[in-house]
Amino acid sequence: MHLKKNIKLGRIHKFIFLIFLLLLFDNRLFATELNYVDVKILDKVSSKTSQLTLNIQEEKAFENLLIKILKCKNSEFDDDPEITAYMQVQDVTIKSNDKVFVFNGWTFSSSPSVSLFDHPVYDIWLTKCY
Repeated sequence: MHLKKNIKLGRIHKFIFLIFLLLLFDNRLFATELNYVDVKILDKVSSKTSQLTLNIQEEKAFENLLIKILKCKNSEFDDDPEITAYMQVQDVTIKSNDKVFVFNGWTFSSSPSVSLFDHPVYDIWLTKCY
């Protein structure tokens, strides 16, 4: 009777230890969840700048644009942190089906000209991920 009790306790301890190891090495526990992105939008016609806060994975309308941020990351090891985001922008005034996005790619806060968002009316800059 005493031996069966020890075997059951040993199995329970192994199970708890395995769960502890899985939780310890799960990177999602240590990663910071980034849920919001701030972008600045320049209207080249009126020369007005607007600040827009977007939820990650949600599409938001601004004037004639639909903007969606799929992923955002802050660099962890720089003294001057780099903010990168994967952004998709649609122009709702363009009705042709052959060009879905006017911009679809990674954008960088320190150098927005690396992956150029080229639009005749608007410029978009990534400013913050949090």
